[in-house]
Amino acid sequence: MALNTVITTDSASDLNSLFKSREIGEFPLYVILDDKQYLDDVDIDPTMIFDHYAKTGDLPKTAARSIDDFYNYFKSFTDNGKSVIHIAISSKISSTYDYACAAAKRLDNVYVIDGLSLSSGTGLLALAAADMRDRGIDAEHIVKTIEKRKNEVQASFMINTLDFLYKGGRCSGLSAFFGKAFSIKPTLQLIEGNITVARKFLGNFDKNILKYVDYTLERYNRPDLSNVFITHTQANADTVEAVRQKLIAFGFAPENIHETIAGSTITSHCGKSTLGILYINDGNKR
Repeated sequence: MALNTVITTDSASDLNSLFKSREIGEFPLYVILDDKQYLDDVDIDPTMIFDHYAKTGDLPKTAARSIDDFYNYFKSFTDNGKSVIHIAISSKISSTYDYACAAAKRLDNVYVIDGLSLSSGTGLLALAAADMRDRGIDAEHIVKTIEKRKNEVQASFMINTLDFLYKGGRCSGLSAFFGKAFSIKPTLQLIEGNITVARKFLGNFDKNILKYVDYTLERYNRPDLSNVFITHTQANADTVEAVRQKLIAFGFAPENIHETIAGSTITSHCGKSTLGILYINDGNKR
C-alpha cells in the first residue's frame, strides 16, 4: 500500500518547512567547520558559516554520511513495515547516492533514485513522489515515474560572488580573477547531473537577476505550473519579491511559488546572495 511508502531525501534538497508539512524524511548531510563536524539543518545553519568566513576567511567542507548511517536510517522505516524511496542529490557531485545504494542492498523494499540535481531541484522530485504517495500509488510505480521526470528538472542559480566557488576548488583562479575584475555573475545549470555554466551576466547582481529569470523561462518554457522554487542564500528581500512577481506574470499561481533558504550544504559552495528558480519543465527544453 502506498500509505506504507516513505519518501526521503537529503537535507541538501532545501525544502525547509515542506520536509515536515509534506511528510518527507530529511536525511542531514555533514558540514565540517573549523574541524568540527555538524549535521546540516540540525546543529548548523548558514549564518554560522557566514560569520565564520567573515572572521577567518575559511570555508566549511561538506561530506556524505556513511553507508551504516544510511542503513540505520532506512532500517528505522523498514522495521515498521514501510517501503522507502530515497531521492539523492546528483551522483555526479556527491557520493551520497552511492552510499545510499550500498545501504539499500542490505534491506528489502528500499529504492534509491539518483536525482541528477541538487537543492530544491531534488526537492521537486521529492514533492512529486509525495503527491503520488498521497494519491495511493505504490512504491514501484512512483519510482518509475520519478526516474522519467528527473531529466525534466530545470535547476539553475545565479552566483553573486565567485569567492566560495574559487576557494572551494570549483573554478580556476583565472575565472575568479575575471569574476572579481569585471563583476561577472555566472548562471550555473544542472545538465545531466553535472554543474555547467549556462550564461554569464555582467554587472550588478540585483539588476541582472531578472534577466536570468527571463532567460531561463524562455529557454525552459514548458513549466509544470504546480510548483516552482525561489531558493537563495540570504538574498535581498526586494530581489526575491521582484523574482516572485516575474514568476506570477509568467503564469505561476502565488500559492505554488515556494521561497526556501538554502541550507548549510549548498551555502558552503555558493556563498551569500546566490538565487535560483527551479521547476519541472515538461518535455525539457523546447
